[in-house]
Amino acid sequence: MLDLAIIGGGPAGYVAAERAGAKGLKVVLFEKRELGGVCLNEGCIPTKTLLYSAKIYDNAVNGEKYGVYAPEVSYHFDKIVARKNKVVRKLVAGIGIKMKTHNVQVVKGEAVIKGRSSDGIEIECNGEVFLAVNLLICTGSEALIPPIPGIATAGDTILTNREILNLKEQPESLIIIGGGVIGLEFAGFYNSLGTKVTMIEMLPEILGGLDGEISRMLREIYAKKGVNFYLSCRVTEVKGNEVVFVNPRGEAETVAGDKILVSVGRRAVTGGFGLDNIAVELDRGAIKVDNRMRTNIPNVYAAGDVTGFSMLAHTASREGEVVVNNLTGRPDIMRYNAIPSVVYTNPEVACVGLTEEAAHSQGIAYRIASLPMAYAGRFVAENEAGTGLCRVLAGEKYGEVLGVHMLGNPCSEMIYGACMAIEQEMTLKEMQEVIFPHPTVSEILKETVFAF
Repeated sequence: MLDLAIIGGGPAGYVAAERAGAKGLKVVLFEKRELGGVCLNEGCIPTKTLLYSAKIYDNAVNGEKYGVYAPEVSYHFDKIVARKNKVVRKLVAGIGIKMKTHNVQVVKGEAVIKGRSSDGIEIECNGEVFLAVNLLICTGSEALIPPIPGIATAGDTILTNREILNLKEQPESLIIIGGGVIGLEFAGFYNSLGTKVTMIEMLPEILGGLDGEISRMLREIYAKKGVNFYLSCRVTEVKGNEVVFVNPRGEAETVAGDKILVSVGRRAVTGGFGLDNIAVELDRGAIKVDNRMRTNIPNVYAAGDVTGFSMLAHTASREGEVVVNNLTGRPDIMRYNAIPSVVYTNPEVACVGLTEEAAHSQGIAYRIASLPMAYAGRFVAENEAGTGLCRVLAGEKYGEVLGVHMLGNPCSEMIYGACMAIEQEMTLKEMQEVIFPHPTVSEILKETVFAF
């Protein structure tokens, strides 16, 4: 009898397996593709590897700003892709080693839930039946393909995040349908390498849900770099390599590209593994859970993208930890008020907590302070002619930190400090008393706090 069976080896699944194994539970982890899930194999890691190569190329091309001349600089697309593949293989292997270290049984294959009885939960994989006291479902998400006329017949012109990572040749032109995080990161990568990039977004601004001012600034930066943005535009048809859309004036326009990336969101994977056999409740196509990641069925849990709430790898990992903590006697609940979001463009965007727009819509009284990143000396030293912004949102009455939003490198490495401040309900006064190392870009956070 197993203590815990986990379906899905992504960030929720493998982290939960590692934590449970380390605490002495008998665990089996089912994964039909490769350990690491979408994040490691088709998302977070491969895209960031590509983006880092693009950033190095950008720095070399613009080296004259720093007194460094590299007139013959070039890149090899195939070698950039090969390095991406090498990094992914290395990290997948690393997860496998972690599973062995903590005595987690890894079974590669499609697991199917057969049913639940007084003896436990039955899962079948590769013809073998496994019996477990507890089941954790971490089947993740998949790219959403909207029912746009012509999209199903466009063949290999149409790409999702999976196919675009496996391109053998760099396209001369790329159309991106959707202005979210995934689309922006691929736009940044290909724009740096010289591909003509066009982005079509249905909303009035890119990066919906993020701080509006920072989203606007990032768009303007990339517009200057040559990315063409069509905002408030609705795609109506795909004709081969052409995308037809209606602009804000109600007029039809057409753009053409070698490839078309569809990046309009993701949906939870809830079919194909026997979920109906145990009658787990769904909510808008995702598994419904409480703050302990429990489903409506006793001893059955869900974590990660399959819950449809916060589709981020670090959210998934934490949700998996919540499950294991509660199974091993440590009361724990999932909190979503301090989950960071990062856009790994050049420059980066990082944010956590409430945006000004969200606070306003929720009727929360707040104060806000904003400072250019240039207030931090380290930023000026390392970002010649670079622009950036730090915005801090605080409660009007008590001054508690409600949100932090940043544009500028390397804010992805700084945002965790803001996460801790929000998680610990720190006030502006308490933040002012924290000593930051000098000179660092992170000092912009303290400078902004003093700007209230």
